[in-house]
Amino acid sequence: MWQFVDDRSDQIVYNTLQHANLVVQAVLFAALVGVALAVVVVWVPRLETLANAVSAIGLTIPAFALVGLLLPLLGIGAFTAFWAVAFYAVFPVLRNAVVGLRGVDPTLLESARGMGMGPVAVLLRVRLPLAWPVIHAGLRVSMQMSMGVAAIAAYVNGPGLGGYIFTGITQIGGANAVNYAVVGTVGVVVVALLADLLLLLLGRLTVSKGIRA
Repeated sequence: MWQFVDDRSDQIVYNTLQHANLVVQAVLFAALVGVALAVVVVWVPRLETLANAVSAIGLTIPAFALVGLLLPLLGIGAFTAFWAVAFYAVFPVLRNAVVGLRGVDPTLLESARGMGMGPVAVLLRVRLPLAWPVIHAGLRVSMQMSMGVAAIAAYVNGPGLGGYIFTGITQIGGANAVNYAVVGTVGVVVVALLADLLLLLLGRLTVSKGIRA
């Protein structure tokens, strides 16, 4: 195993960075979309049931099935992998953002309006900061889930560590089959743990001590 890793260390590092890059880009995009949709849902309450239903249905779609549906539409490569990861990443953020924005004390919102703040100012200066801890929790869930989806996206030649896992599976019985599978799996776990630690640090830096759980 160690010889296997040593012989391919440069490629393993490159694929690890590619995996992290794919997930981070997809999750950042999903976070922007999820929060924007949550704002619309909060401003138009009758959309909340629809948003919850779409989230529930979306998360039940198997990743392989989604990748298979995207393949004839978008082709093989990183673009398809990005959209597959972003599709799943948006739902935890959307759900938590709706809960967080809805959970802000109406008294605080009324006080902000009484101080002369308009709807946008209330959203940016009151609602989003107070909802951020809940949104941040959804972001962490989204990041962890996306690590696994990105590995499956290697099926369409997406970048990252999933290729090692698929290589190991296709070479079952071969000399390096287990090595490929272990390197890919452990690599995904390590990247996921590091990403979660960075998000924890982000939470410490951005969540006010007064509202920190």
